[in-house]
Amino acid sequence: MNYVSDDVQLGNDVRLSKFINLYGCVIGDGTKIGAFVEVQKNAFIGRNCKIQSHTFICEGVTIEDEVFVGHGVTFVNDSFPRATTGGKLQTEADWKVEPTLVKKGATIGSGSTILANVTIGENAIVGAGSVVTKDVPANTIVAGNPARVKRKV
Repeated sequence: MNYVSDDVQLGNDVRLSKFINLYGCVIGDGTKIGAFVEVQKNAFIGRNCKIQSHTFICEGVTIEDEVFVGHGVTFVNDSFPRATTGGKLQTEADWKVEPTLVKKGATIGSGSTILANVTIGENAIVGAGSVVTKDVPANTIVAGNPARVKRKV
């Protein structure tokens, strides 16, 4: 089944598949969330987006309107993750969320990984399986590991 916490803000006509986890996030009008998706607190997804199955959207990610996120996309919000600090498991006090922004109309292909502190420009396309390590200009196609500019849209 689904877990949708009380602090989630769902817009009108949001469609939720089965087996999803949503907590502390905002999902805009008309957006569709596929199966086995997790959206963490303080993440924002705009209007009329399509988030495909098995995708992980972590805290600090902002996805603007009309964005397509393919199957199995992973967002990262910490450039130097560690399990412990001073020999003890880390808490939220031990690190800072690093933001990611996906601008209106962008497409992220299945199996991509989007690292922290990047902006994917308006109408940009990220090819399937790419690892995005730096900003993607608007109206540009990138692909590969690391993702490199292939051409303009």
